[in-house]
Amino acid sequence: MSKILVIDDERSIRNTLKDILEYEKYQVDLAEDGQQGIELIRKNEYDTVLCDIKMPGMDGIEVLQKIQILVPDVPVIMISGHGNIDTAVESIKKGAFDYIEKPLDLNRLLITIRNAMDKSNLITETKVLKKKVNKKYEIVGSSEAMQKIIEMADKVAPTDARVLITGANGTGKELVARRLHDQSNRASGPFIEVNCAAIPADLIESELFGHEKGAFTSAVKQRKGKFEQANGGTLFLDEIGDMSLSAQAKVLRALQENIITRVGGDKPIKVDVRVVAATNKNLSEEIEQNNFREDLYHRLSVILIKVPTLNERTEDIPELANHFIRQICNEYGMPEKTITNEAIQKLQQLSWTGNIREFRNVIERLIILGNKTISDTDVETFAAPIK
Repeated sequence: MSKILVIDDERSIRNTLKDILEYEKYQVDLAEDGQQGIELIRKNEYDTVLCDIKMPGMDGIEVLQKIQILVPDVPVIMISGHGNIDTAVESIKKGAFDYIEKPLDLNRLLITIRNAMDKSNLITETKVLKKKVNKKYEIVGSSEAMQKIIEMADKVAPTDARVLITGANGTGKELVARRLHDQSNRASGPFIEVNCAAIPADLIESELFGHEKGAFTSAVKQRKGKFEQANGGTLFLDEIGDMSLSAQAKVLRALQENIITRVGGDKPIKVDVRVVAATNKNLSEEIEQNNFREDLYHRLSVILIKVPTLNERTEDIPELANHFIRQICNEYGMPEKTITNEAIQKLQQLSWTGNIREFRNVIERLIILGNKTISDTDVETFAAPIK
């Protein structure tokens, strides 16, 4: 049953709303002033709050702002018998879901509450889905090296500082980038990934900055680039060491001015994007060879995070093995397999040049070809990483 809190200093209004809403099968709590309302919100969970805008002591706007701090996702409907267009606009600007004047129109009130409930349910469903997505991209590993990375990422995430993630292929650089985004104030915004190594040099600028219709032969319509798509969120530039010098110059300008220009256009477009970059190359060597701009490197590397290879954190292999067994068996819709300690020890003795990506492939092979309980014999027979 959905739960509603009514905050109003007039007893008759409180009781009338309680009778109406309970008849509509809502569970209702009442508060006679803002302070009592805030105390109830601290102790209970509500799907919607109805709050009078004019009350002695703490007025409705103050209550609204406190609710947004305590439970930012709960929709608040402001009500008042002394309202005008200015108070309505102010309450909406402050984040109220809607504003209704007294005497309350019953039909409008119920429709507004229903819409607020729909919004609340949508937010809850989105959070559940996001948790599932985040689970897919969680960083697995209790080793000291990985715990330091998680600690650093969580410390940096709430800021807008640019981060450069380095490490060999397959170490999990994207997972670090996603954690930075998910733990940031931009988590509700988009996470846009660009693999700079996979895009031809002559298309990278169009991919990043978009293009106007007719900018080149195949530009049959206007297209937004990744910077615009990531507005309000995070842009992850993977394998940035493979980006052309021409594109590097434009990325530098975008980072300096927060402005981009589409290919074939001359209109500056303001963007609000946090850039996280990653590379498996030694950018210092690339700078010496004139393959990478030093000024761009310094723009990107406010924070440096180096992800260790799997060979440098073999103590994480038991945890990783069990994590991937659960994940892969679930994907295949098959009973979860187990793995013996001897098999784990065999896996720890192997050389993992392909890192986590290779390790996951081997676990998948062992699940498909191995016994119900994966043994050291299965590892010897089916696990053959490249030396």
